[in-house]
Amino acid sequence: MSSATPTPGPSPVRRLSLAGVLRLRRPSEIWFKPALSSVAAVAPPNLLLLAFGRLDLAMYTMAGSLCALYAHNRPYAARARTLAWVVLGMLGGVAVALVTASLTRDAVVLVTVGALLAAVQKALCDAGRVGPPGNVILTFISSAALFAPQTLAQIPGHLALAAAAGVWAWLVGMAPALVRPHGPERRATAQALNAAAAYAATRGTGHGHASARAAGYAAVQAAWQTLLALPSTGARATTRHALERLVVRAEVALAAPADTDPERLRAWAHALRGGGRIPRTGDAPADGDELLGVDAELAARPAPLWRRLGPLAPIAVRTGLGCALAGYASLALGIGRPYWALVTAAALYQANLTLTWSRAVQRVVGNLAGVLLFAAIAPLAHLAQVLLVLCCLALNFGAEALITRNYWLGSVCVTPMALLVTEFAGYQAPGDLMTERAVDTLVGALVGFLAAVVVTNRRAGNRVEQAVTAADRARERSARLLAEPEPAPGALEAARRSLAAALTELRATADAAAGEWWGRALPQERVVLAEQSGHRTLAEAVRRQAARPDRDTGTRTEDVRP
Repeated sequence: MSSATPTPGPSPVRRLSLAGVLRLRRPSEIWFKPALSSVAAVAPPNLLLLAFGRLDLAMYTMAGSLCALYAHNRPYAARARTLAWVVLGMLGGVAVALVTASLTRDAVVLVTVGALLAAVQKALCDAGRVGPPGNVILTFISSAALFAPQTLAQIPGHLALAAAAGVWAWLVGMAPALVRPHGPERRATAQALNAAAAYAATRGTGHGHASARAAGYAAVQAAWQTLLALPSTGARATTRHALERLVVRAEVALAAPADTDPERLRAWAHALRGGGRIPRTGDAPADGDELLGVDAELAARPAPLWRRLGPLAPIAVRTGLGCALAGYASLALGIGRPYWALVTAAALYQANLTLTWSRAVQRVVGNLAGVLLFAAIAPLAHLAQVLLVLCCLALNFGAEALITRNYWLGSVCVTPMALLVTEFAGYQAPGDLMTERAVDTLVGALVGFLAAVVVTNRRAGNRVEQAVTAADRARERSARLLAEPEPAPGALEAARRSLAAALTELRATADAAAGEWWGRALPQERVVLAEQSGHRTLAEAVRRQAARPDRDTGTRTEDVRP
């Protein structure tokens, strides 16, 4: 079986441009799940408040309800923990906001507290790898709560409403487990197979093979992280092990694309849709052996939270400074809702300056289009409060259904929904709302992006150096074990898993650093050499384990072709 030698891809250096920023992508495979979950979580509390004539309290129930947007790609055991932390984080942010609002009405103080909360929320969401929608929902709710009239006596009741809605959101998020308990891990495995098939279709040398290979390894790494979050014993272990063998076949395809049949991988991926039987690969597990060594599972565990927070300091500073300056600028212009500018700035900050620029363009286009959509919807929504609630629910669904196509398209629905929510306590002049939202959008995007330019991320280069060193060490360890005739049980598998993770991290770190301004020159040559040698060693390790009975993997494959 042959393996193509990895070649360096195009330079990842990016420029600030408009090309492709607004291009629509294919929708997410599960686009309807967050959309339906959002409606299911938001509708009952809002309709109950409407029935009791207290729609003005909807902001507090929405704080809990919107937690249902998170963790849809995680296995249900991990999802339960993540959703619980999101609900607690939401309650903590709202509690700080409400206490501050009850103690002062000084707008400058409120904006400052909101900016600090936004920075903390951004850092914790990124470090905890919470995933979409990240810190934006948390910042939106806590910032709005800062500017809601409040007394200390009202806080317990308002927090109780948020907590009750949060519990309901947790139940909504976990409900699909009753129907498809293995859905997330099956999807992650299918994505790994499809990504490997896309690389195999290039035969390792065709157009776009470098980016396809990087995407393939990233998808395989994500699949392993998903599977390793599952229990290794008990009823779910059988499903886990069957899926593990499919991910191994995806790894074999990445190691030897020229010897792989992409259609077979795609057929396996298609068979994983729904709740049918998991396809067999022809591999037979060795008696009593785990597919993965214990060392590999331990190596897959993320670093402690405090270690992951360090590299995020520049992003947190950008967020705090940008949100504060955007809010102050809005106040200086006499806008009544400076938290809109604050939230706009908070939504911009991505892994690097180039991605932040793209998000700024998408945010402005989506919000301005959303303001126009609000002008069309407002007359209907003002006919009755029940129509106001139903319009918000429809926009909520539309936002989550469309946002995976492109962020700006989802913002077209988010903006009128946010404007309608402000009218739950009473109708307002549409013209004033539209003007304030448009101005705050432009102010938040401009000031927020300027803050990102000013606050440089000089640590990005250091992280690339560290990632190269980690990849080299992982490759050397794998190479030493490959030189041994009989490595210790589980050792080669653990080394292979560590090397794959190191190469995936190296590519992500190099891409993020390339999008920063004002940084020192990146060690591009070292990155390319580390990736070339690392992928060659990884391919050899996969071939060795796939070609013969191996105690490390517990698989036996006479023919290594997937």
